[in-house]
This record gives sequence, structure tokens and C-alpha cells, in this order.
Amino acid sequence: MKKSKAHKIIVKFLDKEAASHELNKLNNWLKNKKNQTDFNRFVKAEYLTIASMSDYDLQEAKKNIYKKLEKVKKTHRIAIYKRIAVAASFVLLFTLGLIEINKKEKGVIQTETIEIGSSKAILTLENGNQVSLEKGKSYTNGKVNSNGEELLYVATSQTKDNQDVPSYNCLAIPRGGKFFIRLVDGTKVWLNSESKIKYPTRFIKGETRMVELLYGEAYFEVSPSTKHNGDAFKVITKTQEINVLGTEFNIKAYNNEDEIATTLVNGSVEINNGKIKKTIKPNQQSVINSKNPDLIKILEIDAAQETSWVKGIFSFNEETLEEMMQVLSRWYNVDVVFETAERKSYVFTGVLERTKSINDVLKLIEGTSDDDIEFEINQKIIIIK
Repeated sequence: MKKSKAHKIIVKFLDKEAASHELNKLNNWLKNKKNQTDFNRFVKAEYLTIASMSDYDLQEAKKNIYKKLEKVKKTHRIAIYKRIAVAASFVLLFTLGLIEINKKEKGVIQTETIEIGSSKAILTLENGNQVSLEKGKSYTNGKVNSNGEELLYVATSQTKDNQDVPSYNCLAIPRGGKFFIRLVDGTKVWLNSESKIKYPTRFIKGETRMVELLYGEAYFEVSPSTKHNGDAFKVITKTQEINVLGTEFNIKAYNNEDEIATTLVNGSVEINNGKIKKTIKPNQQSVINSKNPDLIKILEIDAAQETSWVKGIFSFNEETLEEMMQVLSRWYNVDVVFETAERKSYVFTGVLERTKSINDVLKLIEGTSDDDIEFEINQKIIIIK
């Protein structure tokens, strides 16, 4: 095994992401005393210096390899860390070192600079007028204020007059964008790229507070009903309704995806598809597939991982390269072309910062791949070879 290949596996081992076949290779490689010396030298240079830790025990490391080989399952990868904020900086330290090892061997072919996603949105007012919102540009109209990164509605008293129908606004987030909105009742909503939400500029006292996620992904931190005379909160999507009293949850409902996934962070929500009602608990996710809309599937998941995008992190756990590129294409506003279909099924586990350039992200994927995956960027199209 080449030294550079061994170094890649060492990094995966230290990050708890090495697959069983990689652990076997590392175990065999360490049978050579010269390689053991290289192992210690590499760990001290790339791991201990950065993490400010004491000497790394090679024998203990080998014991850990044996333990992992005994416990590894068919999926052969360790699940991503639960504490995303900590894991992000932890993993990135090592992956940056990994990129340094491989930068002379590989490199993303890039003919055009791709911008990193940023705060931007289109606000559609009740009269149909549209306002472009982006970082550095302010907007106000008496009902709402914006500094270009967030939209804050002015709190007003709820009306008792049911004949006085509230007006609605829409906020659309383009590819390569994100935005934060605080509704008039104090509910906070983070919107991901390629998303659109419809909501009232005020709520009627005694009625359910209702908003509609037309498409895309949104994270809700709902102002509790106890602050609004017991009025519940409901989110409508194309195939479901979510009834809420006050909680935090995430909805992913993209137009080009078959599934609508609702992830609960805390509190309790009820999912209603018109035929079935199911209540989910924290760290559970409901899934409705458009091919079988009458069924609501409940999964046990890590909510922190699923909602890591709100904290500025991509988190991938046993996801295919095709699934990853779909997420990245929205944030960096690019299209993706696979030259060979087999590349789509390559599996990746890791966390990445959304503030990184697309070039750095692709270098990381190249560096951690066992295959000779290469990327080319041409006219906002990522070509995977």
C-alpha cells in the first residue's frame, strides 16, 4: 500500500470513519515496523500538533483497530457524531491535512469561480410587488424590516374580527441562497436554498396560526400557543399538515424529491396526510413518499445532523455522491453531470462547512475517495469523471 493511501486511511481511522476493508489494510500495513514509525510520525505531524494532544499510543491504536474489525457491520461505516457543532471543527482539522497530502496528486479542474451561497431572497407583498433582499441592502414598509439577511415582522395585537381577513406575503429563496424570517407572532423560520413560504402578515385571535411551505426546506422555532391565547400553529405542505403547539422542527419538501421529511428537534408535532395522523417525538422523522402518499413512515434519526444546515454545516451520513451533489448544487447554484453512472453510488460520510468554496469541498471528496474520482467545473456545471 502506498504511503499516501495509508495516510488517507489513517485519517479516516482517527475520524472514526474507516470502513472494514480499510481497517484491514491499515492493520496489515502496520505489521511492518517501518510503517509503524511512519504512522507515529504522521499522527504527530497532522493530528497531535493541531489538536494539542499528548503522544499517540500505537499499540492502543492497533487494539482499537481490532475492536472495530470485530464490531463493524455490513454498512461498515461509523455514524456521524451527534454533536454537529463540535464534530464539524474536529473533522475539518483532519480533512484539511488530508487535502494537503493529496493536493499534488489531484486537483479540481476549474475554469470559472463559483460563488458560495449567501443571504438572498425575493419578498412578494400582498399587492403583488416584489422586493429583492440581499446582504448589504435594507428594506422597510411599516410592517416589516430587513437588513438584507433577515426579515422581521412588527408584532401587532391579534384581531377578533374574523371578517377582517389578513393579507399574505411570500418569501422565495433562490438556489445559492438562505434567509431568516421572524413572523409577526414571534415564530422564527430559517429557509434553505430553493425554498418558498407563504404566511400572513398578522394572525386572527382565536384561530390557528397557519403558514404554508410551498416547496423546499425550512426550520421552524414556533412561538408557543401559551403566548397566543392557546392558538395552535399549523404548517401546510403539498401532501401533509403539521399541527404544532410550540416546538422546533425541520421540513424538507423539495419539488424534485419524492419524499417529504419532517424532523422533530424538541416538543411534539402531529403529522396528518388526510387519512392518517401520527405524532412524532424528538429525534424522530416522519416520511411521506409521493408514490405512496397514504403511508406515514416514522424513523429514528439524529435531529442535530438532519438540521445542521441551520448552523452552517453540511452533514452527510452514508449518503451517495448523487445525493450529496444534489445538496451542494442548491447551495452553490450549479448543475451536476455524471460521466459514468457508477460514480453516483459512491458513499460518503462526513461534515463540511457551508462557508467553504466549492473547490475546497470537491478537493475533500476527491481526497477521501478510494476511487479516482475527479471533478471539472465549466460554466457553472460540475462534471464528475
